[in-house]
Amino acid sequence: MKVIAFVGMPGAGKTEASNVARELGMPVVVMGDVLREEVSKRGLAPTDENIGGVAGQLRKEEGMDAIAKRCIPRIKAYEGRSNVVVVDGIRGIAEVEAFKGVFGDDFVLVKIDAPFEVRLERLSRRGRSDDAGGADWLRQRDERELSWGMGKAMEAADKSVTNLEPIERFKKEVRSILIRESITTTVSALVFPTEPEEKVVRAIRNVFPDARLRMVRQKGYVDRLEGTAGLDHMHGLLRKQKILDTARSAMLSGLKGREISFELNKQAAYMGCLNFLDHEVALGGIYVTIEYEEPRLIIDWLAPETREGRPVEEIEL
Repeated sequence: MKVIAFVGMPGAGKTEASNVARELGMPVVVMGDVLREEVSKRGLAPTDENIGGVAGQLRKEEGMDAIAKRCIPRIKAYEGRSNVVVVDGIRGIAEVEAFKGVFGDDFVLVKIDAPFEVRLERLSRRGRSDDAGGADWLRQRDERELSWGMGKAMEAADKSVTNLEPIERFKKEVRSILIRESITTTVSALVFPTEPEEKVVRAIRNVFPDARLRMVRQKGYVDRLEGTAGLDHMHGLLRKQKILDTARSAMLSGLKGREISFELNKQAAYMGCLNFLDHEVALGGIYVTIEYEEPRLIIDWLAPETREGRPVEEIEL
């Protein structure tokens, strides 16, 4: 399960980004809600002062990752029900480290950025009980959150989106990140004793240059390289080689439930070419499995229908 977290200064647009996730049907765990619930339990009004005070007290008593640790069970509750969970409201580097410690490479941090003046205007319009104040109030709030390690958390982000007008452009960028990060692409290939390992690695990375591979030692004489990868380079190769129809046919044939499975010729991949296999070959191929809630969307993106050799419609993710 992939965990995608948003980090950013107050008013940058984390809530708007989370709303995009909800529109995609992704569950969202809001770290601020955990704090507001704690404030309510203590019989306090949900003001910025009270929420900030309780947050500071929890971090002092339980550690700087106190809020993150309280969110982890909520995130894990979605295991088996969703392949991605979005977290809204990282406040410090200790929280990033806590999530990475539990979810490892499946944790992705996205920074939402916006200028001070833009953030101030948005907060003044939002009307939430903890958003009452002017420029001095926002500077103090920024300083408080920076003291929790917000700056280092933003520096640790894997991806970044700037939230400026028009809002539709921001939503489009966030949507693209959420969809791409929630696609799970697994690649694997057998490594025979007659094959140098580096040759098989090169074959895979010629198609999937960002593949994170590991060697799995197996009983017998054949080992296996396996890992996860992105699809952007393959997307480009399909167009360069003009084999969209072949690719679409192979992917539709391998479509089952949420998964798309197909096999690529290992020797062709070593030469930087895509060749879809429909039969067994001596040294095996590169086995690819793509998992997503709407797999036909991925097929339409990778290999759209064509007319006279040209895509009828190119879609964006």
